[in-house]
Amino acid sequence: MTATRPARDVLEGRFIRLEPMTRAHLPALFAAIGHPIVFESGYGGGPAGYRDTEAGFLAWAETYYDWDNGNVYGVSVVGGPHEGELVGTTTLSDFAPEREFAHIGWTAYDPRVWGTAVNAEAKYLLLGLAFGHGFGRIQILADAINERSRAAISRLGATFEGIARRHLPRADGSWRDSAVFSIIVDDWPQVRAQLEERLAAHEGRPVLYRSMPTAAPQHP
Repeated sequence: MTATRPARDVLEGRFIRLEPMTRAHLPALFAAIGHPIVFESGYGGGPAGYRDTEAGFLAWAETYYDWDNGNVYGVSVVGGPHEGELVGTTTLSDFAPEREFAHIGWTAYDPRVWGTAVNAEAKYLLLGLAFGHGFGRIQILADAINERSRAAISRLGATFEGIARRHLPRADGSWRDSAVFSIIVDDWPQVRAQLEERLAAHEGRPVLYRSMPTAAPQHP
C-alpha cells in the first residue's frame, strides 16, 4: 500500500485541537513557548536558538518551521477556561510515501501544560492520521542530551533505535547527537490503546494551566 500525504485539515480531539498553523499564529506561539526553559534542552537548536522578543521569534520561526513541506499545526485547548488558547505546535513532515515514512517533530508546548493531556492527545491524533493514510513508520527524534523529551517519547510506546551521531547542527554551531525512536504500523494497536488509557485518566477535566516550572520535569 502506497501512503498518501494527509491534507492540512483541522484535527479535533477531546482536549486539544490541531489547526494548520500560519504566520498569524506566531505572536500567540511566542507567548506560549517563548521561554528559555523550552529551549534549554535542545528545542530550536538549543539555548542559542532562543529569542527573547516577539520580533526576533517571528524572524527565527520563518526558517525553523517546515512551512512548505510539512503539515505544521498550532495546538490549542478545547473546553474549560482556556478554550481556544494556543499552547504549542507540532508538525508531521518529511513525507516519503513510497517508503511509507513520515516524521513527527518541531514539537513544543507552553511549560504550563506539561504533564497534562496535551502531548498524549497530539500524538494520538497525528499517529492516527499518519497510519490512516497508509504510512508504516513514523520517526521521532530528540537531542540525545534532552532527557525530558526522550522520556516523553518513550512513554508514548515508541521504540528507541539508537543514537545518530553528529546528526544535526545546534544553533550555537555545535553538532548534536540524535536519539532515534520509531512507531511502526504493527505497534499502533498497542500504542493507541496505551494513549487512550492515558487520555481516559483526564476524562471530564479540561486542560488547566500549572505553575510555570523553574526546571524541566523529566516526564512531561
